[in-house]
Amino acid sequence: MLQVLIQGLLLSGLYSLIAVGFTLIFSVGRVLNLAYGAYLMMGAYCYFYVTQTLGIPKPIGFVLAASVGAMAGVLKYRFLVKPLKGDHVAVEISTLILAVVIQAGIVFIFNDSAKVLHPIVPGVIWVGGAAVTYNMVAATLASWAILVLLYLFVRRTHTGRAMQAVSMDAKGAALSGIDPDKVNMITWVISGILGAAAGVFFASYTQVNPSMWVAPLIIAVAVVIVGGIGSILGTLVVAHIIGFMEVISTTFIAAELRGVFTMLLIIVVLVMMPKGLFGREEL
Repeated sequence: MLQVLIQGLLLSGLYSLIAVGFTLIFSVGRVLNLAYGAYLMMGAYCYFYVTQTLGIPKPIGFVLAASVGAMAGVLKYRFLVKPLKGDHVAVEISTLILAVVIQAGIVFIFNDSAKVLHPIVPGVIWVGGAAVTYNMVAATLASWAILVLLYLFVRRTHTGRAMQAVSMDAKGAALSGIDPDKVNMITWVISGILGAAAGVFFASYTQVNPSMWVAPLIIAVAVVIVGGIGSILGTLVVAHIIGFMEVISTTFIAAELRGVFTMLLIIVVLVMMPKGLFGREEL
């Protein structure tokens, strides 16, 4: 039971990081970035290539992976989202198609075989008879550190307050002298960084493969829908609910049921509470 509790807490921290970047885009830009999982895939492959193929130190590999995510966010907003601004359906369909195109590019460059990512921090610690890898502990602590820094950025900086203003009312923010286009660009960059960072951690927990973007995207969508679109608090709470549901179902029922209860939870919440547990909120 202790192991379930520990694994649930660790996995939930990782899911929180995966989902918050997705939530951030909708809170500010009011669109669902269905290519968000591609950030994770590109970050994971970048980290794998520079650390295990080129032999570059892990910290540098992590920074390079985050940079790839940031660049992907800039390019996606500049050449895809901005030209389609105002047509949310077109943006969502286009981002999903883009994710498939990126997957094809990854297969072309790296082939379609799965690759094992070496632990970011090797070793195992035993807690009350439960085996916990240092890698998962490090990933969870780093995830929470990133989330705390994001919270402080949004609440304490001028740019963060501008993001809050745009999330509440873009037209009103523009009348106040805030440039919504610039704020949206910054938001897509931050989302790309969070996604790429989450991709490195997620790959170290699972593996690196061209289809690895699908599961995190489903997790992010599930967390956002169940928690309430735009609710950061809902994102964090529901990430923990889903994390524990996954650990409990795979531990006590069957590993093949991974993700099944998450999908059932989405259906139940959509039927009973269409706005999610915490409703629709601004950033």
